[in-house]
Amino acid sequence: MNMRLAAAGVLAVAVLASCQSSVEGTATRSPDTGIEPDFPTPRPSRSTPPPPTTEPAPSPSTTRAPSGEVLSPQNGYVFIQTKSGKTRCQLDEQEVGCESAFTNAPEVEGEPANGVRLTADGRVSWVLGNLGAIPAVTLDYRTYSAMGWTIDAGEDGTTFTNDSTGHGMTISVEGVESF
Repeated sequence: MNMRLAAAGVLAVAVLASCQSSVEGTATRSPDTGIEPDFPTPRPSRSTPPPPTTEPAPSPSTTRAPSGEVLSPQNGYVFIQTKSGKTRCQLDEQEVGCESAFTNAPEVEGEPANGVRLTADGRVSWVLGNLGAIPAVTLDYRTYSAMGWTIDAGEDGTTFTNDSTGHGMTISVEGVESF
């Protein structure tokens, strides 16, 4: 009996050891093209909520009054994409992060940046990343309000302005202008 148990143990160790492998060297990848894959990525659908029926209370004079249709958050974020589909963003109270196929982005870690982050206090940083399958609301060319930000969507770009600080940015595939 003990011989069978010992043999089974040796056999189990041998089987488990053969399931492991390692490859020597440095991981490499081909350069990013900034273009999303052409196969459809499943995205949860989300419709634009109806506009509120009551007027919001006036805000203090030191902050910008929110305007436009209010976009409701999901799990603490609002996810949007431009009408053209070329730019997608996520917003929370502290920052806006967007991804786009920028035509003239600075390099980050040797690759052209495909994302930009703006904090409520006006700091801008270029990043590499992918927002993934976010439940984005497609914006029409008009004004929206979300998470303390005013969003002005237009054909020339989308402007995000923090309602408390007045800092913001205008983003398009041509680049980003912060203020």
